[in-house]
Amino acid sequence: MGEALQRLGGLFSLTPEALISVIDILLVAFLTYRLLRLVSGTRAWKLLIGVAVFAGALFLSDLLQLRTLHWLLERATILAPVALVILLLPELRAALEGFGKIGLLPEKLFSSDPVAEQKHVRATAEAVRRMAESNTGALIVFERSERLDEVEESGVPMDAQISSALMETIFFEGNPLHDGAVLIRNGRLVAAACRLPLSENPSLDPNVHMRHRAGVGVTESSDCV
Repeated sequence: MGEALQRLGGLFSLTPEALISVIDILLVAFLTYRLLRLVSGTRAWKLLIGVAVFAGALFLSDLLQLRTLHWLLERATILAPVALVILLLPELRAALEGFGKIGLLPEKLFSSDPVAEQKHVRATAEAVRRMAESNTGALIVFERSERLDEVEESGVPMDAQISSALMETIFFEGNPLHDGAVLIRNGRLVAAACRLPLSENPSLDPNVHMRHRAGVGVTESSDCV
């Protein structure tokens, strides 16, 4: 028993070099996990599978001495990095934005007002209840720690106080602003008629409408609600 404890204690008495190696492995594992989370269920996942198949074909053509096929595949690898960057540009941009936020405190951590938040939630809930009774569709995006500047820029600036009447007016079918989403930031309705990124998740039901696909898409690319 004492020998086993001594061995266990030896595992945790790491040298500086070993500790750096452990940190290195953990960082690589974390980055790999983030990358897989990013591309899972998207178009990029299929592209990565295609890259794996291509690498397997390149290896087998060399192993089996298929010289002509191997030569063609080898020539194709010269343009492969550029082609991947072009094809995965949206995903790479989202990954870089996500890594840039790692370790940062949420912007609203010290600026939230519980009383004001409850007021805004009640106004939104009342508007949603009334719109549901009249079968009126609506897209309402609540921004959290990640800013949605691109979504805001795609719509019409508002910067208005949230109220049930305003919400119902915006999503009234005859209103020019009804076809799109409203963006809420820090308890203010900052923009309306905003365009949202459509989800490309292949597991979604093919009968899901564009409005629902847009609602899913914006939550895939940020931590909004």
